[in-house]
Amino acid sequence: STGGFTDVLLARGAAKIYAVDVGYGQLAQKLRDDPRVVVLERTNARALTAGEIPELADLVVCDASFIGLRTVLPAAMTLTKPKALLIALIKPQFEVGKGRVGRKGVVRDPALHAEVCETIALWLGAQPGWAVRGTTPSPITGPEGNVEFLICAEKA
Repeated sequence: STGGFTDVLLARGAAKIYAVDVGYGQLAQKLRDDPRVVVLERTNARALTAGEIPELADLVVCDASFIGLRTVLPAAMTLTKPKALLIALIKPQFEVGKGRVGRKGVVRDPALHAEVCETIALWLGAQPGWAVRGTTPSPITGPEGNVEFLICAEKA
């Protein structure tokens, strides 16, 4: 992606960020040029290892598209320190399954939003050592008006 979370973290004083993206050439130039950012393009987050992320992280943020959080997060979650936080964007259109997504890829049903948030929260809370702190609607809607949610979890 262009690096929205990375930009915010740098503005808030992050010392080092590993920017992981399976794609290439999307990260904003000002972020590429920042010495605190380690750009890991063409890197599949599903298979992250300590070879790519050699130090344990205090914080994992995730804004993934076209893949569910239960698929993309597990590897990164293993590369964290005790008391690490995880903040991820829940995108219902990538969590509900193709048969339940509406026109233009938009999930409009609030019941489906609630179901997705609960499913992700239950999954995240079931990961060894992780506890969900909460979920909240994102103040920014996704493309085509998709309602998205933020979830926060903490590692013991």
